[in-house]
Amino acid sequence: MTDAAELLTRTKELLAAHPPAGTDRTEFLKARFDAGLAWVHYPKGLGGLDAPRSLQAVVDAELTAAGAPENDPRRIGIGLGMAAPTILKYGSQELKQRFLRPLWVGEEVWCQLFSEPGAGSDLAALSTRAVRDDEGTSHSSEAGSGGDWVINGQKVWTSSAHVARWAILIARTDPDLPKHRGITYFICDMTDPGVEVRPLRQITGEAEFNEVFLTDVRIPDAHRLGEVGEGWKVAQTTLMNERVSIGGSRIPREGGMIGPIARTWRERPELRTHDTHQRLLTLWVEAEVARLAGERLRQQLAAGQPGPEGSGMKLAFARLNQEISGLEVELLGEEGLLYGDWTMSRPELVDFTGRDAGYRYLRSKGNSIEGGTSEVLLNIVAERVLGLPSEPRNDKDVAWKDLTR
Repeated sequence: MTDAAELLTRTKELLAAHPPAGTDRTEFLKARFDAGLAWVHYPKGLGGLDAPRSLQAVVDAELTAAGAPENDPRRIGIGLGMAAPTILKYGSQELKQRFLRPLWVGEEVWCQLFSEPGAGSDLAALSTRAVRDDEGTSHSSEAGSGGDWVINGQKVWTSSAHVARWAILIARTDPDLPKHRGITYFICDMTDPGVEVRPLRQITGEAEFNEVFLTDVRIPDAHRLGEVGEGWKVAQTTLMNERVSIGGSRIPREGGMIGPIARTWRERPELRTHDTHQRLLTLWVEAEVARLAGERLRQQLAAGQPGPEGSGMKLAFARLNQEISGLEVELLGEEGLLYGDWTMSRPELVDFTGRDAGYRYLRSKGNSIEGGTSEVLLNIVAERVLGLPSEPRNDKDVAWKDLTR
């Protein structure tokens, strides 16, 4: 097994062969992937070296010290945090070879076509249909053989759909089965002529979210992940990784939402009151506890796959962001009500800390919805962490087509 010394040697060899100061950014990232230093815990030939996940820090520290470029993980977060681990676990060797390298390098942005207008919190109730057409020909240049699936439906709350090249998609392939058992998982080409992306303007004035309409979109069977009808099982890999990527990302002390309000407290003594002082202290401690819990979660990830702990982290992330941003607006008083730029734009990613307090307050409202609603995550923690009994369900064995919608 590859150890820390070998990883360090490989990293130094990469830097010697491709000096960051004189190498094109994309070419450096491709060379890093090919050297197995992208995801060291991934298999050889797919950006890794079959090394322990915990040793990624050895590589990252050496490259950072040398001024090597990164792959802009916030911009390609859906691809890195959700699509890649799902493709690795369920994709064919051809799909792994085709998608993982451009995904990690950042040449192709991904989005997630899961939620629907009638199936948000109850994702398994989705109605987007996928029908097999063995005689059809996909519009995609990468169709391959094996026939197509024809997709019709609507997705919503889709981050980055307006800039995405590919999407992970779940659709119903058998309406005669109960809702969790008639779903199949696909990779969707966002350039297909049947894909229409429309902006959804949010309370911030921006439209980082979208609604996506799918009309006779053709997906080759070669772009299916997992077996037909096992899409819910495959989606669990995506969802568990999604919650870890949202709530469990590595941040420094006073990173995230707590940073701006702590700086304001130190730099603006005239705003301080005894009440806000006590509340800020409480939130600072809670933010630090959440940060350290995230470090422990990453240690668990180094030894295996993400579990329900990610749901707990995402819960804490949403609650803290909303409480901290609310206190920040209150601390600033009338100044906190100012909102600098309420104009329609379609950003590629969200920047919580680079904007004013009003933006943070408004945007954080979505944290308890995106990536799984807080109500659903509470159920996951209750059942899978605390071992409490499941909520009663009367639709478990009912065919999806017979459910009231």
